[in-house]
Amino acid sequence: MSILGQPPRPAILLVMTQSLQYGPVRPLFAIAGNLTGLLLLSTCSVLGLSTLIMYSALAFTAVKVIGAGYLVYLGVNLWRKGLSISLSDDQGESRKHGLHLYIQGLLVAATNPKALVFTMALFPQFINISGSLLPQFTIMVTTLMFFSFSCLLFYSLLAHHIKGRCQSWLTSPFSGKIFGSTFMGAGTLLALAGHR
Repeated sequence: MSILGQPPRPAILLVMTQSLQYGPVRPLFAIAGNLTGLLLLSTCSVLGLSTLIMYSALAFTAVKVIGAGYLVYLGVNLWRKGLSISLSDDQGESRKHGLHLYIQGLLVAATNPKALVFTMALFPQFINISGSLLPQFTIMVTTLMFFSFSCLLFYSLLAHHIKGRCQSWLTSPFSGKIFGSTFMGAGTLLALAGHR
């Protein structure tokens, strides 16, 4: 979640931007993709696979550069094309590009090394190695995904609410530049993030 004093997380930026452009239905695809990415990272953490990335500077840098590059790519697209605000919430149209939006959400989650660090730092503290791992893993991941879903849905609905009040500003050429710059800034901050 975004905390006061910190920049919004890439997944929040993605979901809010999609909600502004397409209405509240389509961002559900990106949210599903983001949850899939979190499930992937969580599985890697529990299985210990993420240790390789955490303790290999080269692997960590590769994930970081890919994630930062993807955020910059999204930002450049928004900068060039602007926000294509949809004035109606056409659910039939919302399914048209669902796979594309799902992949966006998946890539933003799976290439975020901060999410990897978070899952690796959180889960081992609550795992009882003498007990069965599957039920513990299921409870922790379900809880994480529930709160992540709730947070992203909240920001999606918030953006949709803002859209109704700021229609003229959002359709101006400057809105795409601002949102694009935000994505590029998030990508730059991710690229400059330290290994630990």
